[in-house]
Amino acid sequence: MYGYVNVNKMELKMKEFYEFKGFYCGLCETLGERYGVSGRFSLSYDMTFLIVLLTSLYEPDIVTRKKRCMVHPLSKSLVITNKFSEYAADMNIILAYEHFADDYKDEKKLKAAAGLVAFKNAYEKAADKYERQVEVIKKELGELNRLEAAACEDVEEVAGTFGRLMAEIFVYEKDNWEEDLRKIGFFIGKFIYIMDAYEDVEEDVKKGNYNPFKNIYKLEGFKSNVRIMLEITLGECTASFERLPLIKDVDILRNILYDGVWSKFDTGGDKNESI
Repeated sequence: MYGYVNVNKMELKMKEFYEFKGFYCGLCETLGERYGVSGRFSLSYDMTFLIVLLTSLYEPDIVTRKKRCMVHPLSKSLVITNKFSEYAADMNIILAYEHFADDYKDEKKLKAAAGLVAFKNAYEKAADKYERQVEVIKKELGELNRLEAAACEDVEEVAGTFGRLMAEIFVYEKDNWEEDLRKIGFFIGKFIYIMDAYEDVEEDVKKGNYNPFKNIYKLEGFKSNVRIMLEITLGECTASFERLPLIKDVDILRNILYDGVWSKFDTGGDKNESI
């Protein structure tokens, strides 16, 4: 995951920021409990957004506590967990493993081989429970790999593969909310892919890596055209989001979708910036 779906801290109330951070710490805690130290390396803000969204929609039982951790050993941090923390942790592991598998299959990267070994047992544990999601993740990553190998320059087509992948993950269960959750996931996935391609294009060109923008990024108006593409994508996302009957933490979710997702586009910030 890429970390673009994050809050704009400066525009949140302090209580709201600590609540979001509590869900983030809860995902980290759950990854550690279920998959050990290596599992924590798949931690992402994108999946934290999913936890907050599903929690607001389904209102599950929540466990709230304060704990010290290796990252913040001097003071206790708020940790919020529920069944969606476990679901997001499993999805993180599945995505991480499948990305390693794709990288190793195509380029036999040493890092990918190490990742496959590190995540193998965790992946098998998680994948057994989510056949629907795993089937789509494998299919769409395979299609993404095919398009990248063909040097496809149609960013909408390439980004759509990651959109369909995320759409399946956002559908926790098939119910009345499936259609809107699927659309939110699809457009979030497209946004993530386009943002990542936009942010990495110069480095990718220097290294000879694939990027759908490589032949147009120097053209006049490139940044503004990408922004329009992203605005249209988010417009579709937020249309489905606003149809959901969300009350709890809806201001946090709106902060992310209407403001936070733009922070790296506007500032060129570090993808790994910590909250």
